[in-house]
Amino acid sequence: MSDILLIGYGAIGQYVASALEQYAHSRVSHVLCRQGRQGAVAQAMGSRIPCIYDPAELPDNIDLVVECAGHSAVSQYFPALLEAGKDILSVSGGALADADLEQRLTRSALVGDSRLTLLSGAIGSLDALSAASVGGLESVTYRGRKPPQGWRGSAAEQQLDLDSLQMPVKFFEGTARQAALSFPKNANVAAAVAMAGIGFDGTRVELIADPSMNANRHEVEAVGEFGQLNFSIEGKPLPGNPRSSALTAMSVVRQIHRRNSPLSTA
Repeated sequence: MSDILLIGYGAIGQYVASALEQYAHSRVSHVLCRQGRQGAVAQAMGSRIPCIYDPAELPDNIDLVVECAGHSAVSQYFPALLEAGKDILSVSGGALADADLEQRLTRSALVGDSRLTLLSGAIGSLDALSAASVGGLESVTYRGRKPPQGWRGSAAEQQLDLDSLQMPVKFFEGTARQAALSFPKNANVAAAVAMAGIGFDGTRVELIADPSMNANRHEVEAVGEFGQLNFSIEGKPLPGNPRSSALTAMSVVRQIHRRNSPLSTA
């Protein structure tokens, strides 16, 4: 059985730990957390899963690290974990919009002969987009459309009165790098699209607050040598946390299962 170190024990982390109980190949054996947070971890994950507080304390039996915590965890923990030879699955691809951090993580992975896998999260179609990039892409556009409450806590609040919107408003248009740096809690999907296709600076992003929406809609349009791609998905949140994508949590479990299955799809 593979032992997993979990970073982040919120709604997504709890879903992952619970879902893995149906598989014989993997389990969450430890959680990485701050000193004094043992009680919160025990309440969220159960007392049987112990905490560690520093990557230097990593038990030898850890086979895989799974991150569900956000961008700050990427810069804080990933370099040491990668240098220690631990493979990582991450849902926080937007953090790599910081080019210096991307280079640092690449160097750390080379030192540790390890791999950082950035998961598709709340979006689909990335397998087709990645394949299309081999033949060459002319343009890729990601459009994120959410109800106004989906943008609370972001820079959108500085531009819009989210309580009084009566019609859709596009409040951001730029590159995926600009989107990921300006909206770090909302731009992991844009980052995933960028890394699968033509990069952070080549991918166009539009962000929209739409009071007619009841769910988050992600749209991808791509044109290239392969032809044309149009993809749209409306994702439901995890129960009890309207800011967490159910599909993001499912993508983590699917990738863990894929790593341990003798037969799998790409």
